[in-house]
Amino acid sequence: MVCQSPVFACDTTKNPNLSSYGFCDTSLSVGDRVSDLVKRLSLAEKVTFLVNKAGAVPGLGIPSYEWWSEALHGVSYVGPGTKFSSLVPGATSFPQVILTAASFNKDLFEAIGQVVSTEARAMHNVGLAGLTFWSPNINILRDPRWGRAQETPGEDPVLSSIYATGYVRGLQTADHPDKLKVAACCKHYTAYDLDNWKGIDRFHFNAKVTKQDLDDTFQPPFESCVKDGNVASVMCSYNQVNGVPTCADPNLLAGVYSFRLRLVDVFYNQQHYTKTPEEAAAKAISAGLDLNCGSFLGQHAQAAVTQGLLNESQVDNALTNNFAVLMRLGFFDGDPTKLPYGNLGPQDVCTPENQELAREAARQGIVLLKNNKGTLPLSPASIKSLAVIGPNANVTKTMIGNYEGTPCKYTTPLQGLTRLSPPPNPDASRACVGTSLQLDPAKAAASQADATILIMGADLSIEAEGRDRLDLHLPGQQELLITEVANVSKGPVILVIMSGGGMDVSFAKASDLIPGILWVGYPGEAGGAALADIIFGSHNPSGRLPMTWYPESYADNVPMDNMNMRPDPSTGYPGRTYRFYTGETVYSFGDGLSYSHFSHHLVKAPKLVSIPLEEGHECRTKRCGSVKLLQDQCEDLAFDVELRVMNNGTMDGSHVVFLYSSPPAVHNAPKKQLLAFERVTLGAQREGVVAFRVDVCKDLGVVDELGNRKVGIGSHVLHVGNLKHSLSVRI
Repeated sequence: MVCQSPVFACDTTKNPNLSSYGFCDTSLSVGDRVSDLVKRLSLAEKVTFLVNKAGAVPGLGIPSYEWWSEALHGVSYVGPGTKFSSLVPGATSFPQVILTAASFNKDLFEAIGQVVSTEARAMHNVGLAGLTFWSPNINILRDPRWGRAQETPGEDPVLSSIYATGYVRGLQTADHPDKLKVAACCKHYTAYDLDNWKGIDRFHFNAKVTKQDLDDTFQPPFESCVKDGNVASVMCSYNQVNGVPTCADPNLLAGVYSFRLRLVDVFYNQQHYTKTPEEAAAKAISAGLDLNCGSFLGQHAQAAVTQGLLNESQVDNALTNNFAVLMRLGFFDGDPTKLPYGNLGPQDVCTPENQELAREAARQGIVLLKNNKGTLPLSPASIKSLAVIGPNANVTKTMIGNYEGTPCKYTTPLQGLTRLSPPPNPDASRACVGTSLQLDPAKAAASQADATILIMGADLSIEAEGRDRLDLHLPGQQELLITEVANVSKGPVILVIMSGGGMDVSFAKASDLIPGILWVGYPGEAGGAALADIIFGSHNPSGRLPMTWYPESYADNVPMDNMNMRPDPSTGYPGRTYRFYTGETVYSFGDGLSYSHFSHHLVKAPKLVSIPLEEGHECRTKRCGSVKLLQDQCEDLAFDVELRVMNNGTMDGSHVVFLYSSPPAVHNAPKKQLLAFERVTLGAQREGVVAFRVDVCKDLGVVDELGNRKVGIGSHVLHVGNLKHSLSVRI
């Protein structure tokens, strides 16, 4: 087993002369070091640092650096910057993001990021990984058909914002405030949620988005990622937004984020936004793009400067941003094994603790959607035989979804379940493979077993990057298999759905023959163990859906390329997500059951909030439906909501407390919106207190038609479960 050497600059051990260069002097500020480096480069050298496979300058002791690594839910082999070998054959593979988000656990989001960054640093120290990771994906899940639904935290801007902030902090936070453990990248900025649907692809799609929807729904996660998470970079999206490629729109990019990256050749070669490649390079860099995934800027930026389309100072600005990130990562500080985190190595990857966190994350995210007559949990003592049936019953790679790495190991659903209760016929575990149907062995197994677990759903063949779904049905003949097996099953039938986006399982929800339904997302390397923990009751389920599950009629009637969030009664358009959707649902955002019953009691909340307005404000003399407040007016406008939460069950468990509000009917506001959430763990028959701090301007605000945030005047209704509290906001 041969240890590879890490890639780094300023190796003064091999070349002592490098110590005389300012950019190698660690006593100087990052700004001074970057300035010293940039002025030493020729224009031809500079443009080689604008692409993901950055150039090398041997005379300055700078090796080539690969910017592109991925770490969506574990260190990934997607992207050329990271690879596995006999030295580090795998890394901890956490659940796909959509399932982690279903835990609604802020601490978990950050804890996963910390483990991923530790394993990334360990791999970097032996030459197997970079330091810049193009994760997380924080796009809003607007439509369940989107192939990349699995990568996102779901449909809610508040949840997505909190996930983004937590995961980025976990990845980036270092021992010194000016340093980065690894560099994260929030993507894809912005209004990107269509890949390839009915002939419309992401490279040619023009997302027509209202200013209201942009600021109300699509932008908040990115704002939080930057302002609260201090993310090192933001990736712009493939599509156009309102006719302008996102990578070329200075109104979207300039002055907002630290540096951005994407495929610049898309808006030249495919969108034909410019006449020449040099114009495309100039527009991208002028708009604020600093790094290109691909070779386009490296090929055309120098010519853009010589043709007068671009100033060299603009190239310098892009390099300054890029080099500043590498400086904060320690790339220019010499041998990383002699720096902070230098003691990390292969022994710190796939540790038992890390693998247990992957299992715990899956346990916390799995959502119990149906549990008639308390069928679940099953008793290991009373289940003498178990039929495990379905296309996802014994899958490995399907469990980890896309942007994956090689996991430490797999525990498939079949393996997890049969460790507790062996099936009567192991061959029946794969009774339906893909679109093929093998009813007879499945029915035979179910007719003899004390319980039947049907593990169905999707895989990357029907939902993935570049692949959107056309309908919301279970694929192939899965519905027929489920129905036929349920008709003959001797014992209870538990349906398990593995997917990113929601499915129309109305038939199963309504069936008395299927008393239990679970959604497990793509649960990661330990998914099978976590599923068994839930089904056999060693863990009390607490996950909640981070997205709405729609009926098939939604897909039949709602075009995926309609970006409007709000309903339009004149056309019958029903709107999107729980905040605006007016149609029927199969399951709703926030749905999820427990083996315990939790109740809420309101302890503290105001009934009136008075907004102070300056003398002469127009709303003092006329009736206003909303008012825009300045920051100093908001500082004292906050209040506390306090609740007692009781676990009335006989089993210890965790419970997610959601605080929603229904604002006044102004500016076509959401009918309901999430303000905050807290996850509380309570013993059986135990009580706890949950408190929320509500910022009136931020939390009770709505976005008007021009994108301005305002506070609605009138009655706001706060919701926690079935509890409602009216709050009057007055001037």
